[in-house]
This record gives sequence, structure tokens and C-alpha cells, in this order.
Amino acid sequence: MSVKRFILGFGATVLFTSVLGLCMFPVAGRWDLPWFWAYLAAYAVGTGSALLLLDPGLIRERLRPGGDARDRKIVGIGKFLGLSHCLIAALDVGRFHWSDNVPTLLQGGAFVVLVVVGGATVWTMTTNRFFSSVVRIQKERGHTLISSGPYGIVRHPGYFFISVMMLTSGIALGSWWAAVPMWVLLTLVIRRTLIEDRFLHEHLEGYPAYARRVRYRLIPGVW
Repeated sequence: MSVKRFILGFGATVLFTSVLGLCMFPVAGRWDLPWFWAYLAAYAVGTGSALLLLDPGLIRERLRPGGDARDRKIVGIGKFLGLSHCLIAALDVGRFHWSDNVPTLLQGGAFVVLVVVGGATVWTMTTNRFFSSVVRIQKERGHTLISSGPYGIVRHPGYFFISVMMLTSGIALGSWWAAVPMWVLLTLVIRRTLIEDRFLHEHLEGYPAYARRVRYRLIPGVW
């Protein structure tokens, strides 16, 4: 790893984490929220690991993806729902206490799960250097089938781990109501899984045979 890449990755991690923190804490109206600080720390570690470990071509693809403009709009909706989730948690836990009665043991368990699946998501992305934020074949990057690592268990492991993160994130922050945008986002992930799986069947060489070998799209042993 070059010094330049380390410095850029570190700087981007500090920037992204600071922006998220500056969205959450002023909305909450207070800074003495230890679970929020833990959440930000986990976010920083996950983001920093991804920026330092991922294929540089994948980072560029995720920052400026090609593909259908409609698909990019869905990505934008997903980011909006994710930010809404954090802001609702901040309002709930920091100011209005609508539903901030999550038991401490459950909150801690959700946070542990969140950290583990966050690491698993980075693992998935390092395994698949074509893990774009939009559905497309990256011909300019020599797109090929990936079947190793988590892709030997389910066909879309990244979406599985991200779905688990969605289900635990609000609980980890201590707000039941914060889960609502994530449930909406979860429906988009399931829809995206169906669209992408059908697209890859039609356009990625070797995918139909791979799908016969790895039967499950998203949830091992279920679907």
C-alpha cells in the first residue's frame, strides 16, 4: 500500500465520519450519547478498511458508477433513507424519546452483530472487485464471474450482510422508530437482488451454471 493511498484513505474516512457525526449530534441536541460514538467508531473502521483494502478500480466505480440513470436514482433513494434512519435515531434518543426504550442487552447484541456483518461486507467487497453500486456488466474492467469466498454460499452475500445491518442498525442506536426507513430500504434491497440476479443470468458468462451450483440468492438455505 502506498503512502499516498493511506493518506487519502485516512482523510476520506475522517471526512465521511465527521459529516455523519455532524448530522447526528446537532440533531440530537447533545453529545453525551455513548452508543452514537460507538456507532461512529464502527463506521470509521468499516469505511477506512474498505478504502484501504478495496481494489482502486472498484472504489472509482462505486464513487462514479456507469450504468442506467434510473438505477443511480435508486442508489440515491437508498442513501436518503439511510441518512433519515440516523436522523430519526438522533431525534428519538437525543430529544423526543419516542421509542428509545431498547433494552441495553439487546442494544449491545445488535451493535456486535452490526460490527461483525460490517466486517463481512468489507470481506465480500474485497472478494468481488466488481461490487458496483449499480447493476451493470463492467466490460471496461474485464468483468468476470466471482464464485469464491462468500459467493460460494449465496449468490448475493453483500446484500445479505447489508440487510442484516439494516435490521440491527436502529436497535444499535437505541431507537425502534429509526428502523422504519431501514425496512423500506430492505424492500429495495430485495427488489434489487431479483433484478440483478435476472440481469446476471442474461448477461454474465457462466452465471447460469453458477446459479445451479449455488442455489440461494440471499438467505442461505431459504431463498
